[in-house]
Amino acid sequence: MRPIVLKVKPEDDYFLTLSFSNGEIRRFDVKPYLDKGIFRDLKNLAIFNSVRPDGLSIEWSNEAALSPDTVYFESVMI
Repeated sequence: MRPIVLKVKPEDDYFLTLSFSNGEIRRFDVKPYLDKGIFRDLKNLAIFNSVRPDGLSIEWSNEAALSPDTVYFESVMI
C-alpha cells in the first residue's frame, strides 16, 4: 500500500517537506511544475504556502493537486 501524506511544510525555493504515513520524511521540488496549467498560480508565494494534506496527497487553495504517486516517487528521502 502506498503511504499517504500526513504533513506538508512549504520551504524556500519551491520545495516541500513531506511526512508520510510510513514514517518517511521526503523532499519534493515543485519547480518543474510551475510553468504548467494551474500550477503557474503557485509562483504566488501566498498560494504556494497554502499547501495542505488532502487525505492521500497534497493540494493548494487554488485547487491544484498532485497525485500520491507523484509526491512519493518524485520526492527524495531526507
